[in-house]
Amino acid sequence: MNMTTKQKKVFWRILLTIPVLLIVHLLPLEGWLNGIFYLIPYLLIGYDILKKAVRGIWNREIFDENFLMAVATVGALLLGEYLEATAVMLFYQIGELFQSVAVGKSRKNIADLMDICPDYANVETKEGQWKETDPDEVPVGSLILVKPGEKIPLDGTILEGVSCLNTAALTGESVPRDVKAGDDVVSGCINLSGVLKIRTTKEFEDSTVSKILELVENSSMHKAKSEQFITKSAHYYTPAVCYSALALALLPPLIRILAMGMEAQWSVWAIRALTFLVISCPCALVISIPLSFFGGIGGASAKGILIKGANYLEALAKAECMVFDKTGTLTKGVFEVTEVHAQEGFSEEELCRIAANAESFSNHPISRSLVAYYEKQSGITPEQESVSEVEELSGYGIRANVDGKPVWVGNRRLMEQMGIAVEPMGEAAVVYVAVQGKYAGCMVLEDREKPQSLEAMQRLKQAGIRKLVMLTGDVKTVAEKVAARLGMDEVKSELLPEQKVGQVEVLLKEKTPGHTLVFVGDGINDAPVLTRSDVGISMGALGSDAAIEAADIVLMDDNPLKVAEAIRISRKCLRIVYENIALAIGVKGICLVLGALGIANMWLAIFADVGVMVLAVLNAIRCLEFNKK
Repeated sequence: MNMTTKQKKVFWRILLTIPVLLIVHLLPLEGWLNGIFYLIPYLLIGYDILKKAVRGIWNREIFDENFLMAVATVGALLLGEYLEATAVMLFYQIGELFQSVAVGKSRKNIADLMDICPDYANVETKEGQWKETDPDEVPVGSLILVKPGEKIPLDGTILEGVSCLNTAALTGESVPRDVKAGDDVVSGCINLSGVLKIRTTKEFEDSTVSKILELVENSSMHKAKSEQFITKSAHYYTPAVCYSALALALLPPLIRILAMGMEAQWSVWAIRALTFLVISCPCALVISIPLSFFGGIGGASAKGILIKGANYLEALAKAECMVFDKTGTLTKGVFEVTEVHAQEGFSEEELCRIAANAESFSNHPISRSLVAYYEKQSGITPEQESVSEVEELSGYGIRANVDGKPVWVGNRRLMEQMGIAVEPMGEAAVVYVAVQGKYAGCMVLEDREKPQSLEAMQRLKQAGIRKLVMLTGDVKTVAEKVAARLGMDEVKSELLPEQKVGQVEVLLKEKTPGHTLVFVGDGINDAPVLTRSDVGISMGALGSDAAIEAADIVLMDDNPLKVAEAIRISRKCLRIVYENIALAIGVKGICLVLGALGIANMWLAIFADVGVMVLAVLNAIRCLEFNKK
């Protein structure tokens, strides 16, 4: 078990206190002398708690667990309950050490993720030499060298070299990714084999690794409703129990004297009040609830699932309706041109050249497929210098000047909008091309579902998701075929981005109160829908700024099974939170009543405080066991 220096000090103090306490307890001493000797183990184990309590009083932040422990144990010492007072402090420190180590364990996954941050970048100088430089100081357009075993420090494009990249820290997947010259790479990946020369495309603060680290570091700022409830309650709970303990110490003796004419029994009621204070310490709730959410977030991050806050983790656990984009989310998003139909006056080669040139400035999957097909068929890269005035028409296609002529490349809606008659091509995804207002031809493309999509939908159904919906801009016949193969409950096709938002609005009104709607998209053109849904999940976000910014949960690869995995982790985490709340409130409630009635002694108080805290922390650690069902 790895412990920090502070934890080791507490550990050795506990080991030293136990024999000292046993020796003092066995000494044949009585009265005040016995009390003085008991101060040795008491101060040895509890001086830091007393110090924190005094500091809290000095700073006018009185009511916390340190104050409760200090008052209860000092009071017990004054009443002659030396063994009980020292034992309470000892077991409290054992519990605190235990939860501190548990928090350290839950932070390990976060720490592993933070290890993706590169220490340096090998930058080419004006003299042609390589110099180790802080990644923060490397400007865009610099040439950097990444050797085998080194982390890629900045996002960029490979100019020279062939290698394999370990993306496990970002995606949670152990399968290396092959890269070559011309491929885009992101910071945080580890270069496994060849030497790579990379031209940087972003500054460090805008790079993928920087955005991911910022996302994880800020996740604790977004608290779940359960955490907010515990935090708010603590402001009222601790003062309430302190005043209740004071009333328990004063009112019964006064009533016995004034109303009943009996002996006051001040010491009896003082011990009950002190026992009441020890039992009431809210450590189990204050520690275990945030620890459960932190463990869930840490466990998910190791699987390549980045959750921006505990509130999103809690909301995901209550998912009832799952809405999916199609292209790039449920399908591969890698379209292949299967047919080319050129009109009179245009050859197939000329049609492909015009389309590839116009689409060469776009990152849309269909655009990349058209460019890749043209390069494969002709062996020539698009002539971007022949293209000007490029305008991307969201939901329609591209408008540009190619060789000085106005060109439109897009779907049938674009052609209809331009008043250009086209030949309907039936069921397939089709890209139409028009030059100078005249229909030039079309290209037929096909896209298939990802191999994991069907299993992912089945797992979501098994998890109790009531409705699976697919929203897409694709043609109706293609969308319905994909939806049928995947077992979707509902499909809406031929939608523009703003129409997707409208469909989500309708679904939000139909959902059951207290449950949530989750949208899963590729994070590139689905930002409005990701933002409008209760929980937005961006899939395949490795290197996508839009995804990291717009989504509440970011999946660092494009595996749909990660959606079901995220729901499983969130539900397990929330179940553990509720278990801890029920355990802590139930046990403490019973023990408080027993303590007030004098049935529970200080030893039972120790169990109610430290025992319940240890049990709750042990339960919270289960959030890290994300590989188990």
